[in-house]
Amino acid sequence: MKYEFIDRKLGSIFGYTDNLQKDQSSFSIDAGVIQLLWNRNKEAVPVHIDDLVIHLQPNQLVTTTYFQHVTYPSNSLPLNAFLFNREFYCIADHDEEVSCNGILFFGTQDLPIISIPEGQERKFELLLQVIIEEFRTVDGIQGDMLQMLLKRLIIICTRLAKEQHIVKNLNDSQIDTIRQFNVLVDMHFRTKRKVKDYAEMLHKSPKTLSNLFATYNQQSPQQIIQDRVLLEAKRLILFTDKQTQEIAYDLGFDDPAYFSRFFKKQAGMTPSAFREQHQLVEGA
Repeated sequence: MKYEFIDRKLGSIFGYTDNLQKDQSSFSIDAGVIQLLWNRNKEAVPVHIDDLVIHLQPNQLVTTTYFQHVTYPSNSLPLNAFLFNREFYCIADHDEEVSCNGILFFGTQDLPIISIPEGQERKFELLLQVIIEEFRTVDGIQGDMLQMLLKRLIIICTRLAKEQHIVKNLNDSQIDTIRQFNVLVDMHFRTKRKVKDYAEMLHKSPKTLSNLFATYNQQSPQQIIQDRVLLEAKRLILFTDKQTQEIAYDLGFDDPAYFSRFFKKQAGMTPSAFREQHQLVEGA
């Protein structure tokens, strides 16, 4: 079962499928797409995201963006998925409405895996049925209705993500600072590597940021910046043919040797050893 709303004039798409592995390549637009994957099976489903393998449990969801490299084992159970692009619903432009940037999408270094609580399973199933019904209703306001329903889905998932991933003693202002920091790092990690750079953009002191993140997840802002650089380096190593020198310059390093030392310190091996290790795993 696959549904698709597309506005060719705007280049916008919103789609749903109950078998992403089978239908993914048949959607009209496959570039710049954000996905919300939902495991409605009774068993876990493995998903390869960049260099990680997660096992999405029954009634769990995870979001992926076009920055990530996502694949699935050929024999895995089918995943349900909603997918859309910026032209259909821009996460950044609507962030005041849904407050999801840096939690569900973009700027979050940890994969945002959400578990649907037992008491809310019916809410998700009913919303899915309403969305499917709207896909079947072709009229002049279909796009607006689908956008409204997608917005509702994102808000529900964001609330669950906050409950499940953010400690209770943070107030809304502190959560917004964390979200904004994560998004800014995603935007500027190639050129800004110091906490004070982000503190200035957020009108906070570096110490305030460090204390806030110690409460949030015990990972320092500096480590988050380094992890973002490392994540992008791994993507370029694994999914492009670029050599170490090119990758270093892409990531804003003036000295490829310094980049190699940075990578080895963070990943525990050199960039070339990391590439070779994964090539051996894939070829096994």
